[in-house]
Amino acid sequence: MPISSKFTSILEQEYEINFLNCYPNGYLKYTDLCNLLQITAGNHADLGGISFTDMQVYHQAWVMSRMRLEIDKLPKWRDIIVIKTWIKSLENSRSIRCMEMYLNDEKIVGCETYWAVINTKTRRPDLLALPHEHFEKFQINATQQSTIKIDIDDSKVITTKKIVLSDLDVVNHVNNVKYLEWCFDYEDPKRVIKQEVKSLDINFMRELSLNDIAEINVFKKEAHTVYNITKEDKNAYALQIEWK
Repeated sequence: MPISSKFTSILEQEYEINFLNCYPNGYLKYTDLCNLLQITAGNHADLGGISFTDMQVYHQAWVMSRMRLEIDKLPKWRDIIVIKTWIKSLENSRSIRCMEMYLNDEKIVGCETYWAVINTKTRRPDLLALPHEHFEKFQINATQQSTIKIDIDDSKVITTKKIVLSDLDVVNHVNNVKYLEWCFDYEDPKRVIKQEVKSLDINFMRELSLNDIAEINVFKKEAHTVYNITKEDKNAYALQIEWK
């Protein structure tokens, strides 16, 4: 698709939180928080001509490799929030994108994401085939700390999971938010409902596909809970939750 006449290098989008996005207490789910942020990133890519559809001409797609969220508080049902996004860097097959969520002009969430271009036929990293010079890059941080490689220590298997159709996304693998959902299902609901999550770090390392068998592992250290999801003893995903 051509570059939209509405394209700007910093995008701001407004959303109303609906009841489907919320926990029983009426506050936004952490999974839906991640979805809203990534939807905004996708909309920005659409407007700028580097969307999934544009990239599929060259059998390419963006895959999120790392994500860090720093969360002050969550919005609730019927709140009107604004998400702002911009590209911090984009070189060869890698890009850093930042996002912020605002409620009543107050920043409540900061997010930094690290993306890679893959070839959807070979499933290997690839150089971005589309022009992106029209995107101005901004050396502005949305988080106090950048994305990290999560330190995965000895962990204990808590369950196994077979990948089914509802786990897959448009790139034909398990989406990073689906992993997050699996992990939060094993947390204390009271801590989650009380918004005790201070930050989330996510690493996506290997694809899971239909009918794969995955193991979900967990260990705790100080104020952190770390999950890693493996396939055939190889790490596919890691999540680090920092608690308040």
